[in-house]
Amino acid sequence: MAPPQDTLPSCQRAAFAHTPVAMRLSLAPPARFPLPALAPVLALVPMLALVPGSAAAHPHMFVDSRIDLVIDAELNVTDLALSWTYDEFTTLLILEDMGLDPDGDGDLTEAELAQLKGFDLVEWPEGFEGDLYFYRDGVQIPLDHPEPAKVAVTDGRIIATHTRSLNPTPADGLHILQYDPTYYVAYNLSGGVHIPAPCTAAITPPDPDDATEALAKELLEVPADAFTPIRIGVHYAEDVRITCNAPS
Repeated sequence: MAPPQDTLPSCQRAAFAHTPVAMRLSLAPPARFPLPALAPVLALVPMLALVPGSAAAHPHMFVDSRIDLVIDAELNVTDLALSWTYDEFTTLLILEDMGLDPDGDGDLTEAELAQLKGFDLVEWPEGFEGDLYFYRDGVQIPLDHPEPAKVAVTDGRIIATHTRSLNPTPADGLHILQYDPTYYVAYNLSGGVHIPAPCTAAITPPDPDDATEALAKELLEVPADAFTPIRIGVHYAEDVRITCNAPS
């Protein structure tokens, strides 16, 4: 059963309100799970379409990302800036739900931009990691709570940037993943991962065959009549590895 709309963050309520009734039961996530401000975290079994001979997962929101890492003199990562560029449809729903850009020209006033700034950080439940994961030597590195930095609307898309801090962590060998665990949101590091020299970031795209195989295995374990979240987002994540050359 779908949860009441007042249990969902604001932009989720907008998306929910613009969804045909027949689809709402499958689109609305269980309220007991952590939710990001931009979209439901949980992709449920009815959202996953099967094609002959294989399984395919279909995200419902699309976010282009850019990560900028800050390092200190000892080549430790201390801070980051993460920019999310929302797809046009999600942008439309968010602006409409917040009562912004009523003339629909995509040109927000300074007052409207001030109201929009930080909109996607309001609903940040305890335990929600912001779909961003840092590891070093196989150990996850905690990230501090995000702080809004700036926001703009360009070519019909919201671009929202926030910053986060972490305990100084050696950049060399850092492993970064960005994904929604249930693949409701599809992230794409089209803006790249940027870090000052002598460090560099290498991005490896996911293997679609491996992701499809992982989804098929998950589906085999789910009862046919179950309404169960499937956590396969990690298989669709781009793999980021940081390396640093010692200064000569």
